[in-house]
Amino acid sequence: MNAPGVTYPHPGLPPQAGEGVGRVDWTRVREDFPLLRREVHGKPLVYLDSANTGQKPVAVIEAVDDFYRRHNANVSRAVHALGTEATESYEASRRALARFLNVRADELVLCSGTTFAINLVAYSWALPRLKAGDVILVSRMEHHANIVPWQLVAQRTGATIKVADITPEGTLDLDALWRAMTPEVKLLAVAHVSNVLGTVNPVREICREARKRGIATVVDGSQAAPHRPVDVAAIGCDFYAVTGHKMCGPTGTGALWARREHLQAMPPFIGGGEMIREVSFDGTVFNDPPHKFEAGTPNIAGFVGLGAAVDYLQGLGMAAIEAREIELLAHMTQALDAVGGVRIFGRAPEKAAVVSFLVEGAHAHDLATLLDLEGVAVRSGQHCAHPLLQFYGVAATCRASLAFYNTHEEIDAFIAALQKARGLLG
Repeated sequence: MNAPGVTYPHPGLPPQAGEGVGRVDWTRVREDFPLLRREVHGKPLVYLDSANTGQKPVAVIEAVDDFYRRHNANVSRAVHALGTEATESYEASRRALARFLNVRADELVLCSGTTFAINLVAYSWALPRLKAGDVILVSRMEHHANIVPWQLVAQRTGATIKVADITPEGTLDLDALWRAMTPEVKLLAVAHVSNVLGTVNPVREICREARKRGIATVVDGSQAAPHRPVDVAAIGCDFYAVTGHKMCGPTGTGALWARREHLQAMPPFIGGGEMIREVSFDGTVFNDPPHKFEAGTPNIAGFVGLGAAVDYLQGLGMAAIEAREIELLAHMTQALDAVGGVRIFGRAPEKAAVVSFLVEGAHAHDLATLLDLEGVAVRSGQHCAHPLLQFYGVAATCRASLAFYNTHEEIDAFIAALQKARGLLG
């Protein structure tokens, strides 16, 4: 879907772009992102926090603005022109995201993001099914959003949590994982890409092995969908969750894909308007999935923006985006390795453009503060992954995360700022 008033492809794309990293003018692509032109503390902004949230291209900003200016109405509740336009735009975004993930649109629940999506699985699928003696298997590298909901379910059902551990390099120990898939395991939760280590997990292989053993699989795709081609059908999981604001879309958007049989069997998580067919004081007949899980007025303008973001990413080509980011990651890793006293966490052979690091003798927060004074935005802290940092025996790290709109010159500016900060802290 093309957002109203927005022309595709954008100026950064030559004819039939997106087929390879060399086919895209990345300098012109960068011009699509207004925020990247600003200064911070009098210095040009170097934004290295895309794992936290992605920046928004003009196409997305204009799509949201145009919706509120010309089409604003509620969805699925009115026969007037504005209501029809709003509903068509909202459902067009669902279809666009479904194509992006290679899934059916009627298996895609639109929601506020991965946190909501995983909680939906926890309360509507796991809670009614699990019992004492059952096991939920979770990897060591999970974000809290893929840990805490399972702990809450375990507390209420008597199920237990088992941890699939990792190697010091930051990869899943697959032999140990296969051994951990015992008959008691009913659910496996795993990140497609680690938000701290950048590790790309072999989710297709993992889901295949889990399926052989009758284990349901939940894949957190938050850090994968913005940066690499994702084919959910090929992965073969039971549930896949994505977050829109990491995909250059608005905040408060995302989706849960689930197998149709699961959606039909799961009770609604939240009750209210739009998720029903008929209500009386004697009972309620619920709507068909995915709508029975979408109670209330959704973030309509946000999803219109997410549809524009999906169009934008597909216009560039996800393979081209992945290749560009791998190229930037290689530059950053090599440059950091040349800086004395830097420890990088996560050296997986297949890795996304995320680098968590520490500098000897410097606290992560102090380092991030000094980098900010030079215009460089990195995240510091535990990155909502406390168990992972405990594994490495550190209280916090800095994390520099790249996106296709970053440049080699920005990496050099980051390294120069890091050297300066090191001198001040040393």
